[in-house]
Amino acid sequence: MGMLVAGILIWCLVHLTPSLAPPLKQNLITRLGEKGYKLLFTALMLTALALIVFGWRSATPSHLYQLPGFTRHIAMLLVLIAFILFGASNYPTRIKQFIRHPQLTGVIVWAIAHLVLNGDSRSVLLFGSLGMWAALEIIFINKREGEWVKQPVPGWAREIRGLAISLVVFAVVVMLHPYLTGVSITGF
Repeated sequence: MGMLVAGILIWCLVHLTPSLAPPLKQNLITRLGEKGYKLLFTALMLTALALIVFGWRSATPSHLYQLPGFTRHIAMLLVLIAFILFGASNYPTRIKQFIRHPQLTGVIVWAIAHLVLNGDSRSVLLFGSLGMWAALEIIFINKREGEWVKQPVPGWAREIRGLAISLVVFAVVVMLHPYLTGVSITGF
């Protein structure tokens, strides 16, 4: 599980750096330039993702818990909601009138859904860690950015288009899930 832990740590630390260590981020931008910093960030994220994927696949999970079968349907609904929230972060939407950080909130909902579905050690480690990271990120960003300035409400056509795109992406990910993660989604 060492690779999985390393990937999660890199993911969390790099994402939390702007909030927890602004001087470090600024120092890197000064030394590397804006493009260099973004390249370093991207390289670290790709490294983290690779470590998470390979660490996940190589870890031998131990069983911790199993929730009743009906919770699978609740979890799939939560994953759908997470995808809608993820999508909402990319366009003007009424959701942003109620949720300041839809993408990070989507990560939390996604993590909870996966914790409902998977009661093994590697799942608890991965999804629990990413859910906690997203919650901390929301707290630190709110502190850094101050008062929430809500965006104007979009027209219904834009809202429906964004929702449709989120639903299509959700359907594609469900179909590709076994190939992307090695875990089949069945029974839904």
